[in-house]
Parts: sequence; C-alpha cells; structure tokens
Amino acid sequence: MSKIQHAFKKGKAFIAFLTAGDPDLQTTEELVFEMVKSGADIIELGIPFSDPIAEGPVIQEADVRALASGTTPEKIFAMVERIREKSQVPLVFLTYINPVLKYGYDAFFAKCNEVGIDGIIIPDLPYEEKEEVHEFSSKYDIDLVPLVAPTSEDRIKKIADSAEGYLYIVSSLGVTGIRSEIKTDLDSIISIAKETAKVPLAVGFGINTPEQAAKISKIADGVIVGSAIVKIIAQHGKDSAKPVGEYVKKMKEAMT
Repeated sequence: MSKIQHAFKKGKAFIAFLTAGDPDLQTTEELVFEMVKSGADIIELGIPFSDPIAEGPVIQEADVRALASGTTPEKIFAMVERIREKSQVPLVFLTYINPVLKYGYDAFFAKCNEVGIDGIIIPDLPYEEKEEVHEFSSKYDIDLVPLVAPTSEDRIKKIADSAEGYLYIVSSLGVTGIRSEIKTDLDSIISIAKETAKVPLAVGFGINTPEQAAKISKIADGVIVGSAIVKIIAQHGKDSAKPVGEYVKKMKEAMT
C-alpha cells in the first residue's frame, strides 16, 4: 500500500491544493505545515504553468503570480526536500504534460522519488496515452493519479481499474473554481467506479463550503479543495497561513 492510500486509513481524507510559489515558495512551505497541522491528510502542489487548461481564473492567476516570483520545478523540488525534513505528509504534484516532458520523463520522476513526492496528477494526459508516462512513474514508485469526469461514462471502469493512489473524481463540468452547488450525479459515478477501483475515491472541483464537504464525504473517501484555498492566499499573500489553517480546520471538522 502506498503512503497516499495509507492516508485514507484514518478516515475520510481532506486533500488540500495550492499553487507552489504563490506568492512565493517560502509562504508555500509555511502553508503546507499549517494545513497539515489543521487536518489536511494529503497536499497537492501545483507546478505553475503558463497554459493550465483545466484551471479557472483563480488558479490561473495563482500560476501567473508564482511564475512572476521566479518559481521553477527545480526550486519546487528543493522546497519539497525542506518539507521532508519536518513532515511525511503525502505530497502529490499537479502539473501538465509539457513541464514533465521538457524536464525529461526519467529525470523528472527520478527527482520526484529522490525528494519524496508520492504521486502526480496530469490533467491533460489522456487515459489512452498514459503508458508513456506510467513507464517512468512506476519505475520510481510515484502514483499516477487519474481523473474521471462526468463525461467519462463507459471509460469510468477502465480508468478506475488502473488508478493508483486515489481516483480523482471531477464533480462538475468545466474548469476548476468555486461553485455554489454541485449538480453532478456523483452517486452514480462513484457507484460505477467502485466496481473496479482498488484505490480510494476522492471528489474535487468546486467544493468550497463545510456543508458541501460534509455531504460529499458521506459518499466518497476524500474531498479535494483547491480554488477556495488559493482564493484565501490571493487575499492574504504572505500572511495567509493563519486564515488558510482556519479554513482547512473547518472543512476537516465538517467531514468528521
């Protein structure tokens, strides 16, 4: 069992996303520790990219701020090394295929293994083309976490069957962002995925209130929150650790 899957053994998992380097890497490091202290079970670290096609305005703007502050994959790897000196929380990269390809598949995943990254999510990697990446992620014991969208339909069972770490279930059509209501038939998607999945199921995209987290945690193994956290960081900048910690605590408490 991977470290990521082990995080779900303690109960419903709260998975927190933030963009690495927004507003700077020192703040990101502080935020990781604060979120873990406040109840986050897994941290997703976004590697900023100039064309994040799955992201809404909140995370797009965070990517712009992070890139403007000089954030690079190499600097993120160095930050992860520092985090690993104090915490063993499961860390998952969320990035696009271009930065990984540019770094070099073998070199990228070797570095992930070296610094202590546990998994990776690549939104623009189609299921049918995942083997070219999986060859290297598996070589270095990095879980390749797939996404299932409401439109996946007959592919849900296939994707779920080969999932590693956890299955990321996209709650809504469109890009990431805060939504007042989740209208997707999640019960149906989760029911189909459970038929073949050997890993926990976590739901993300649009979740931002304790009420939503409580409702979804009744049918899923984990809840993923990104835009709501990134929005707090945008508002408070380098002083965002305390408000983000308070928000994470509220969300985690709602799930338990």
